[in-house]
Amino acid sequence: MTPSILRYVWSVIEETHASFLLKLSDVELLEHLLVQLADSKRLNVEELCNVKAYIYSRIPLIREDAQARLG
Repeated sequence: MTPSILRYVWSVIEETHASFLLKLSDVELLEHLLVQLADSKRLNVEELCNVKAYIYSRIPLIREDAQARLG
């Protein structure tokens, strides 16, 4: 995964309301972020697979970040 895609993934995560992220199941969170990424940036199949695996492996960190943003 390129640094620009990685930065983009985290920008989408940061732009999503923390309370919304926290109420989603793991599968819903993954699907929501993938839809957001696919809608606004063209990713090829390989990039999409890499992003999916990356997000899935970082779900605990994403939830921790969302919780920290809530205060």
